[in-house]
Amino acid sequence: MKVVIVHDYLNQRGGAERVVAVLHEMYPEAPIYTLFVDRAKLWPAMRDATIIPSILQRFPFIVNHFKLFFWLYPFAIRTLRLPPCDVIITSSSAYAKGVRLPRRGSRPVHACYCHTPMRFAWDYDRYIAHETNSRFLARMARVLVPSLKWWDVHTSRQVDAFITNSTAVKDRVQTLYHRDAVVIHPPVDTNRSTGVPLVPGNTDYYLLVARLVSYKRLDLAVRACTSSARNLVVIGTGPDLARLQSMAGPTVQFVGWQTDAAVDQYMSGCRALLFPGEEDFGIAPIEANATGKPVVAYRAGGALDTIQHGVNGIHFADPTVESLLFALAELETKVWDAAQIRRHAAKFSHPRFERQFRTYIERLVANSGRLSRDVTLTVHEGGIAQ
Repeated sequence: MKVVIVHDYLNQRGGAERVVAVLHEMYPEAPIYTLFVDRAKLWPAMRDATIIPSILQRFPFIVNHFKLFFWLYPFAIRTLRLPPCDVIITSSSAYAKGVRLPRRGSRPVHACYCHTPMRFAWDYDRYIAHETNSRFLARMARVLVPSLKWWDVHTSRQVDAFITNSTAVKDRVQTLYHRDAVVIHPPVDTNRSTGVPLVPGNTDYYLLVARLVSYKRLDLAVRACTSSARNLVVIGTGPDLARLQSMAGPTVQFVGWQTDAAVDQYMSGCRALLFPGEEDFGIAPIEANATGKPVVAYRAGGALDTIQHGVNGIHFADPTVESLLFALAELETKVWDAAQIRRHAAKFSHPRFERQFRTYIERLVANSGRLSRDVTLTVHEGGIAQ
């Protein structure tokens, strides 16, 4: 079975790129096509991958200022020329699923691992408006939103099967594309190392691990811990740093970017991880669970799939400081079972993802002659059922 992988762009180490790295480990002979790549920022598992970028790679200005050229990418993705193959796996948050199918050979099966429908088209006010300080970019994005929505829906029609990372994204695919999808949660490194806490003289602190951008609502955690004099450690960098620091009291500590080993130590020493925003999935909560620590999460998005209230964390219902404080108080009254929390995290391991994903692709190929008609494939813990 010849496989080709397509991803939007490979210029950062995010959760979507981690999925591509695992796909490469599963299908090491599969070439990876993308709009552009920064090899210095690849996950280590991808260093030996065959990566074929688009013509945009020739223009360093575009690669270095890629957010300015989002309007160009629907056209650029169509310039990629894929070889004849049996399966195309697109890892898409916006553009990859719009790649042109090979013109030679028989039509391949196109499976899209959809991290989310195009955020800045469907959720402009929460994403683009808070993601950039450029008024020009924000205004341009708003003007192009109708065209981007049309393109996003139109290209969904060439996908044979959608796979989503959470139930929340599955619901968006159903609502926006009018397509069904199967949920296969992304792979998480659940073999987390632990060690002594990295906060000198303090083992009673809450933790934030995130890119510091406003739509993640990290301000709720900073304000809640400041007002209640709870200790909070913030790991991460991003454009929202100065605003968060301005509202932080003396119990909030910003430690910037940290290595994976250091993050593990912070997690192993914290009282709980705080996850105050709505995310498509959210890997950090599972990583914290893998160290035996509970999570306080906003009851929306991927946290609905990953956090079981009272088992491995606490949900708070409203995106307010008061609701978060109520959840913190509830968490502090419970005695948490670290072993049970770790067992829950193990459900999101790499082997589980690989088993479910590989089985699903094989069944898609086997049933490719009648896809979207009389075959329904569903995922369960052991694999795929028909």
